[in-house]
Amino acid sequence: MPAKDIFHEVVKSALEKEGWRITHDPLFLRFGGLELYIDLGADRIIAAQKNESKIAVEINSFVGTSATTEFSTALGQFLKYQMALEEEQPERILYLAIPFDTYRSFFSLELPRLLIERYQVKLIIYDPIKQVIVTWKS
Repeated sequence: MPAKDIFHEVVKSALEKEGWRITHDPLFLRFGGLELYIDLGADRIIAAQKNESKIAVEINSFVGTSATTEFSTALGQFLKYQMALEEEQPERILYLAIPFDTYRSFFSLELPRLLIERYQVKLIIYDPIKQVIVTWKS
């Protein structure tokens, strides 16, 4: 099983503050001959609609020396996990969780922005200091 991201507990706590119930830590899938571990699986009952929302969250801290390299890795993981979820758990929506500072500085650049749009990467933008979710981008 892979090591947890340094902000794993921060994102987990932030999701719980927003009413999400962590159901998997990590969410394990076997697909295409591989064992995959998405950082978190969570669900939440939407009372007004009386139905359940399910998500999977891949957490990335972007604290390495190269945001470009980390983005390439994160995008590759996201696409791999998205395909696996579409086949194995299509009711789950996949999100990539990233720190607010990274979103503001790196994800505002043209190439990352275009890739996020093209591959329809859904984002959870979190504040690692306040341990809250700043916004959701779908």
